[in-house]
Amino acid sequence: MNINLLELWSEMGLPVRTVVIVLTLQAIASLAVAVDRLLLLFRSRAVSSTFAARAAKSLDEGAFAEVRELASKTQGSHLALVLFTGLDVFLKRTEAGDSTERAAELARRAIERKGETLSTSLNKGMGVLASTGSTAPFVGLLGTVLGIINAFQMIAASGSGGIGTIGAAIGEALIVTGYGLCVAIPTVLGFNYLSGKIAQYEQGLTNAGSELTDRLETSGDVRRRASTTESSGEVSLDDEQPALAVS
Repeated sequence: MNINLLELWSEMGLPVRTVVIVLTLQAIASLAVAVDRLLLLFRSRAVSSTFAARAAKSLDEGAFAEVRELASKTQGSHLALVLFTGLDVFLKRTEAGDSTERAAELARRAIERKGETLSTSLNKGMGVLASTGSTAPFVGLLGTVLGIINAFQMIAASGSGGIGTIGAAIGEALIVTGYGLCVAIPTVLGFNYLSGKIAQYEQGLTNAGSELTDRLETSGDVRRRASTTESSGEVSLDDEQPALAVS
């Protein structure tokens, strides 16, 4: 069976056309959101990998000011934002005279708040996908109902209910339901895929922030032990910490 979409469109009534237009707009909006989120994740991962490679050595050496400076100059990386937030608070509080433990605790809170903000940013537009996936089948069904009503009106106008009278109208009505399903199914799959990717990415940022906080909390102990070792004339390499897992 050949389906001429242009012919179907020309024969549709205004209510059914409105439904088709709504479904089309939902499909376009969902596609735009999906592409935007995918590009955002890809770009941020790429920039974050480069940033992590450059910041790893400074973190190992405890050069937090250098890492903060590098993070402030890195654009498009959520990881850089998380590290900058924590290090900025930590360094400012230690310069103000707070203890290392107090500064690290304040840095942890700042990282948590930043994480919530980034989560909102990463999930921007996901509501469009969720709404489209859940409502598109019903919007298509609405078009079918309107098309069937139109078929009944044709029966009333012609005075007969033969298949030749209403067959085309019924076919047009059912196609709208199919169109709604074609919009909804890919949207739901895309929403589930993106939700998983974003959740995984957010977990990575949370782990990086927690690891940074652990390093900041122990930095005071390391410095005190290093000072004690220097004053006793001994050199120890046991206080080196593992590199921050930012990949």
